[in-house]
Amino acid sequence: MNEKTEELRELFTDVTDGEETITESQEDARGSLSTDDRSERERLENVITQMHERYGFETSLSIDDLIAVARGFYDGESDADVAHDLGTDEETVFEARMSLHLVGEEDADEVDLVAIRDRDESDGTLADEYDVTDAQIGRYRRVAEAQDESLAANDRYRDEFDSILADADIAGRMTTDVREDGLEDATDGMETDVEF
Repeated sequence: MNEKTEELRELFTDVTDGEETITESQEDARGSLSTDDRSERERLENVITQMHERYGFETSLSIDDLIAVARGFYDGESDADVAHDLGTDEETVFEARMSLHLVGEEDADEVDLVAIRDRDESDGTLADEYDVTDAQIGRYRRVAEAQDESLAANDRYRDEFDSILADADIAGRMTTDVREDGLEDATDGMETDVEF
């Protein structure tokens, strides 16, 4: 060893209280794609609470209802279906979904949101221009507002929902696939035409 290496070695052993090596034990986490020990419901409640505190949105829906809105969105349910399950109206579910930044591709498929985002014209004027109803323009403006809020937060909340709900879906599918593959491997070559 040269002089500099020896000095570094001495410095290292001084800093580490004489330990020659530093190692940290590692354990393999098993059984989950998620490393968060909290339940899915607790994690969803935490995200929704953070959003409510930050944006102060008003809704008649409870935390459990808002969790159902998020789950319904990730399960591909329509606002009407979620509203029916919750015993409320479709507009309430849509507004809650926008407050949670859960914007789907179909929410503004008939109009260019960038084009209407900063326009000051009335809903009626824009509705005539895009050949849609005033209510649809109001809806598109709300979608644009939700997208702007989400973008301003670097899509943080949407990413958290993705992490919780999309990962849970992937984990569920992977578990099912593994079980099915395991069964196929275990039963491969077995005689299944058996009479009792």
